[in-house]
Amino acid sequence: MKGFDPKFKNFPDYIIGITKEIWEGRNIALLHEYYDKDIVVRSPSSVVIGNQKVIDATISTLAEFPDRTLYGEDVIWSGNPNLGMLSSHRIQSTASHITPGIYGNPSGKKLNYRIIADCHAKNNKIDDEWLIRDQGAIVKQLDWDPKDFARDLISREGGPEKCVKPYSYDNDIKGPYKGKGNDNEWGELFSDILNRIMSADFSVISKEYDRAVNLEYAGGISDVSHSGVDNFWMGLRSSFPSSEFIICHQIGLNENKMPPRAAVRWILNGKHDGWGIFGPPTGANVCILGASHVEFGHYGIRREFTLFDYVSVWKQILIHTGEIY
Repeated sequence: MKGFDPKFKNFPDYIIGITKEIWEGRNIALLHEYYDKDIVVRSPSSVVIGNQKVIDATISTLAEFPDRTLYGEDVIWSGNPNLGMLSSHRIQSTASHITPGIYGNPSGKKLNYRIIADCHAKNNKIDDEWLIRDQGAIVKQLDWDPKDFARDLISREGGPEKCVKPYSYDNDIKGPYKGKGNDNEWGELFSDILNRIMSADFSVISKEYDRAVNLEYAGGISDVSHSGVDNFWMGLRSSFPSSEFIICHQIGLNENKMPPRAAVRWILNGKHDGWGIFGPPTGANVCILGASHVEFGHYGIRREFTLFDYVSVWKQILIHTGEIY
């Protein structure tokens, strides 16, 4: 861990450790130490530059959810300390909605949802990030439909012209990390599986997934077996049949005492021109930023976690249709 604080025994320990220190330890000022002042943070909801905006957002979230926890389920990583390290950090978060904020008046509800954050780190600092939070799961647990919440959010932000624009190819900003991950066999295999699914070869599911696969999908969906995989990916692809599916980053990892794993960050970019989980086609230009983690076993993929942000997809559709009020 050359260049990193010696208190961290390895890179996953660094990622999990600083997350706990900053969020649960309430030491938000540590963001000055661990985040570059010009960091680029891309999420489905926006693209922001600068550590101060990260600090402001952290304070706002903790004010609304003061008991928030972030349990690090896994860190799938690549790189080395000399060139830079890339972590794909899967988090299970809990939080109580007990003060007013972006999600409205306090409901007292206890939330449970996942996040996948891809972070580039070098010399003890994170300087590039892709953050995918399961907003669909959050708003559903607060008794909102994601489409209705997106509509309300657009209105509160000043309407279609003035509202914060979701992530897209047009507003993306290039940061210091130029890597694509590694060429490990498990990352290669999972990327191939996803490409085949998104090319309409759904037969690959029964060939490459364990029949007892456990599934955790965007929108807080938990499912099992081949039918669950098929339903999720078919529903997404059928909404955007002509869109381009792009693998942006892939990592495969073999580690002691762990099953083979893979992390893939991807984009689905194009028009909402089909019937599926986002209703009748509208022709809206939509860019979906997604991330997937899998674990492999004797009979293929035995666990999959795939996240994207339903709210940001609906926001792009509603901005296009003008169906705001």
